[in-house]
Amino acid sequence: MAIAVREASRATLAGEIVIAYVRTRRAMRSAPFVRVLESVRDCGSCARDGAGQSSLAEARRLGHAVARTLALLPGDTRCLARSLVLIRLLSTRGIQAKLVIGTRTGSPFLAHAWVEHAGQPVLCPGDGSFGRLVEL
Repeated sequence: MAIAVREASRATLAGEIVIAYVRTRRAMRSAPFVRVLESVRDCGSCARDGAGQSSLAEARRLGHAVARTLALLPGDTRCLARSLVLIRLLSTRGIQAKLVIGTRTGSPFLAHAWVEHAGQPVLCPGDGSFGRLVEL
């Protein structure tokens, strides 16, 4: 019985992730980035402030679920899309998060996005070679 409940909750979370991804990608095609970020954070029911250890564990769990689920989808599911989807999920649960965009100069120039909660990365921040450009 407990296994069936756990599988059902995983399937529900995967569905939530896919829906968030579709909505986020659609918004990214039609709106400026700042509006997209505002829209993923605007959940209307974000009353509680998740700032404790349990919220960090939940943020990491959701980050792992987002990365695993989006890896199975076709299309552009790279770091920025993953980060925006995770921020949407965290926001609906009242967990505050920062979108961090970093760059690596040189040849080739690279950029990377990840999410942090309470100063801790909850999506992979890269290999350590990305300097923080902006936190949103």
